[in-house]
Amino acid sequence: MESFLFFFEAMPNWQKLLWIILVLGGFWILEGYYALVKFRYNKWKHAKTNFLLLSVVILINIGFGILTGGVFLWLDDSRFGILKLLELPIWLELLLAIMVLDLIAQYVVHFLLHKVKWMWRLHLIHHTDTHVDATTGTRHHPFDFMIRESFALIAVIIMGMPIAFYLFYRILSVFFTYFTHANISLPKIIDRTLSYVFVTPNMHKFHHHFQLPWTDNNYGNMLSIWDRIFGTFVYQDTKDIRYGIDIVEDKNADDFKYQLGIPFNKSIKTKN
Repeated sequence: MESFLFFFEAMPNWQKLLWIILVLGGFWILEGYYALVKFRYNKWKHAKTNFLLLSVVILINIGFGILTGGVFLWLDDSRFGILKLLELPIWLELLLAIMVLDLIAQYVVHFLLHKVKWMWRLHLIHHTDTHVDATTGTRHHPFDFMIRESFALIAVIIMGMPIAFYLFYRILSVFFTYFTHANISLPKIIDRTLSYVFVTPNMHKFHHHFQLPWTDNNYGNMLSIWDRIFGTFVYQDTKDIRYGIDIVEDKNADDFKYQLGIPFNKSIKTKN
């Protein structure tokens, strides 16, 4: 188990980038054969906006990488965190770390991004996509991304986890991000069964419906148990889903400059 985790700790950046390309590319290809929704759109034009946003996020991630490294150095010196107080098998510590990261760095921060006005304005960009596919997983305002990463560091500090746990979580998170946004149609019985524990493509699509109450449900990224525990789980007929968001015009969905300016656009009236 330790050698397995060391692999992720020692993984060079080019392998991490390759993982993103392989997962995103794989689901993007599968969409062409097993589409949930038969979109009539220019797939490359649509992807351009989302990839531009991804490129900005990657640049910011370099800066956060330095900050994250400093946090782990401090944790090693201070022996701070819940895991430092427990004597558990390493696999159980890893499981607890992943669950706490998924709760705080995904569910809780996502919930706040919907409920706090200034945060919601940043998060709107993710919901303005009118053709939700695998590339939508890359569609985040840079400030939205910074908030998410800050919450991830909070989870890291609370648990006092080693960097290998965090990096393994990031690898898993990349997979689930593109898996849940991918425009793929799994057999309903498989998707529904998996949704009892994990976030699935169908489950997450309800979150991208253009209006309440579905927009404010299914906040999870990897584990669906948080939505079930906190009463924000929904699963109905995907045929009733319409993508986009009702307070922003659909025609600007692929306008990169317009999307970046949404948080500061006073003509857009938010719900709270």
